[in-house]
Amino acid sequence: MIDILIAQSIGILLLLLGVISFALFIRRMLINTKANNSDPSDINKKLDKIIELLEKQDKQI
Repeated sequence: MIDILIAQSIGILLLLLGVISFALFIRRMLINTKANNSDPSDINKKLDKIIELLEKQDKQI
């Protein structure tokens, strides 16, 4: 009787641990995705600068 109770308790604890770990993983992924969303504006600025430099180079030739 006690063996069954211990086995069920361990199973429930492992299930809870899995759910908590998965939730924290998803949370971390969402935070990292939000942090990377600000980068496109920087990339666009750099691309604009490269385009300007290439246009200047074409005018000089």
